Amino acid sequence: MPQLLVWLESLPAGPLYVAIGLFAAVENIFPPVPADTVVALGAFLAGRGVLDPWGVFAVTWTGNVASAMLVYAVGLRYGRAFFEGRLGRRLLSARSMAHIEEAYARNGGRGIFVSRLLPVWRAVVPPFAGIARVPAGRALLPIALASALWYGLLTYLVTTLGTNLEAVTRAMARVNIALGVAAAVLVVIFVIWTYRRLKR
Repeated sequence: MPQLLVWLESLPAGPLYVAIGLFAAVENIFPPVPADTVVALGAFLAGRGVLDPWGVFAVTWTGNVASAMLVYAVGLRYGRAFFEGRLGRRLLSARSMAHIEEAYARNGGRGIFVSRLLPVWRAVVPPFAGIARVPAGRALLPIALASALWYGLLTYLVTTLGTNLEAVTRAMARVNIALGVAAAVLVVIFVIWTYRRLKR
């Protein structure tokens, strides 16, 4: 890890900002990408004076929100047609789609905001908001606010409190485990709720 830090600190700031923004963007398309870890590393470098914390936050937030709205637009344009096709109907029945639309209509911005703070759900929310035809304004605002809150706190805490990279990565792992458990609980609740609705 020290050699990695030395190498990163030797790079120009421009490529580092671009890499951070790209990882934050790709997270919405390919969720296994470790965007949080990369952003935390960028914030750690900001704490060491290599990068600017506001710059780290800006590229992270911009990349994340832009790609979230991209997958929202893809869901809005192509999602309904896909799930009305033969393969789509096997993955998600028309009845299940109606339940998803009802959940979005009932919970709206609050549900989008909370879900965007949780791993697993974070990448699922924007495309399904598009598929459920949530208006762009109602989807964009909670997505942007949740991204600002999560990445703003992450950047601030790591920049100001992170004096040891290994301690920062351990803390990040604990936070992601806690959020992962919360997301898993929500998945179980959603599955049980859907099963009971479908049995009626």
